[in-house]
Amino acid sequence: MRKPIVVGNWKMNKTIREAVDLVSELKPLVVDVSNVEVGVAPPFTALSAVRDAIGGANILLGGQNVFWESGGAFTGEISPAMLKDAGCDFVILGHSERRQYFRETDAEVNRKVKAVLSEQLALIVCVGELLEQREAGQASSVVGGQIRGCLAGLSPEDMERLVIAYEPVWAIGTGKTATPQIAETMHGEIRAVVEDMFGGETAEAVRIQYGGSVNPENVDALMTEPDIDGALVGGASLKAEAFSQIVRRTKK
Repeated sequence: MRKPIVVGNWKMNKTIREAVDLVSELKPLVVDVSNVEVGVAPPFTALSAVRDAIGGANILLGGQNVFWESGGAFTGEISPAMLKDAGCDFVILGHSERRQYFRETDAEVNRKVKAVLSEQLALIVCVGELLEQREAGQASSVVGGQIRGCLAGLSPEDMERLVIAYEPVWAIGTGKTATPQIAETMHGEIRAVVEDMFGGETAEAVRIQYGGSVNPENVDALMTEPDIDGALVGGASLKAEAFSQIVRRTKK
């Protein structure tokens, strides 16, 4: 049985003080949750402070991005070792906003994946299609190509530390959500690609989150689908009560 994982991606929001206040408010709301892994990904500036605020609570800490080099003359970048030193448990890679605004490619995400794995960190790899790609009937081929590109050269053992997040780009921050049926179909297709690459045992074990305007009102229907193993939450994760409701309503 795959244990669901719900992660809040705070994006470019929250000062250090605000981030500490948010996680401090969240802690008692999820303290008794054991059937779901819970994580938050604050901006880089707040990572260490949020780690201190989490203490020994059941909340994982993640970075929102990383560079593939271990150090050097790369102004403005952060290495996997730096994230680990700041207390991170995992890293989010390939988010659609990174692809859209910073022109990240599957090949670059693949380099980052391998760098993160070399530091023994866990990771979430995001994939998803644009609205025009879905309307053109290309969603499966686009997402399948992203999976193959981002995970190229990995082993089944590497996949044990990796979560895939399916985030249809047309549903991120728009208030639109893929129907449970659309999301489940794509999750099943992603699992089939993983099986083709790494075998049936890995495909059955890998967790696939849904991301795209998840909120307390739509989470129940999404999480009843057998191939949806949690959520990557954006806007709703910036409010402790809303995020905790999503966590509590995520179950298998």
